Amino acid sequence: MSKKYDSRVLGLLLIFTATAGWSTAGVWVKLVVAGSGVSPIDLAFWRDFVTFLVLVAGLALFKREWFRINRRDLPWLALMGSIGIGVFHVLWNLSVLMNGAAIATVLQYNAPILVTLSARILWKESLNWQKLLAIFMAVSGTLLIALPSATGIQITTIGLLVGLASAAANTVFSLVGKHLTGSYSPWTVMTYIFGFGMLILFPLALFTGGPWTLTPQVAAAFAGFIFFPTLGGFGLYTMGLQKLPASVAAIIATTEVPLAAIVAYLVLGERLDGVQWAGMLLVMTGVALISMPRRWLVLLRKPRAASGT
Repeated sequence: MSKKYDSRVLGLLLIFTATAGWSTAGVWVKLVVAGSGVSPIDLAFWRDFVTFLVLVAGLALFKREWFRINRRDLPWLALMGSIGIGVFHVLWNLSVLMNGAAIATVLQYNAPILVTLSARILWKESLNWQKLLAIFMAVSGTLLIALPSATGIQITTIGLLVGLASAAANTVFSLVGKHLTGSYSPWTVMTYIFGFGMLILFPLALFTGGPWTLTPQVAAAFAGFIFFPTLGGFGLYTMGLQKLPASVAAIIATTEVPLAAIVAYLVLGERLDGVQWAGMLLVMTGVALISMPRRWLVLLRKPRAASGT
């Protein structure tokens, strides 16, 4: 077995494991909130604050030179951290509490579609048939998910808007991250953006936060929230990207949607009906299509030569 093949297999395992970690995020949110009564803003602040401390400690111990950045990139990091991390985490927490972990995850996967539309507006990138079809699938899937459910899950208009707003906030992460790609280690970027995310949420947490209970069970759930979907998910995904093309990784990451639904069912008892599963499939297919390199599509569209026997 070749080393190149071994590297691809390892990359697939890393990306899938990272995705599995991300799929638990909504469950951790519900467990922490149910056990403590913490507000979505407080939870987002403490998530960003603790993650920032862990990252700072890691860089201080192992890679101090990774703290260095160019001053001209500070505004980009501040924008990425304040909106793409801080505001996004508040909206994500609200979406999970209003829509459930599974639906919140599906709505979040509209982010690549919103990135495509933003790129069209900001940088005049073309919308080919591949992108237009992906947008149509994602919009159709989202509308199916928003329909009244036979399982009793009712997505309100506000809940739908909050879920889509969380996806919109996440587009800032992707758009600004594109500007910083290749300039720094991913861990450097993570440290700074979680720091800015914490700073933007601190005044809100200070003036709007209420009392909440910290029990050993809540502390354990919060630790799981930090290390599995946050540090673990990003770390493993970054390692996987070193072994696989970004397009392949993005397509594998769509497995987060069904994984989140399965985890939410097993842990929280959330149930989805057939229409909602169909909506999930449409959103996943749209994201996979928009992530697929054009050369793959050319190969798929080429007629295969007849094979002789």
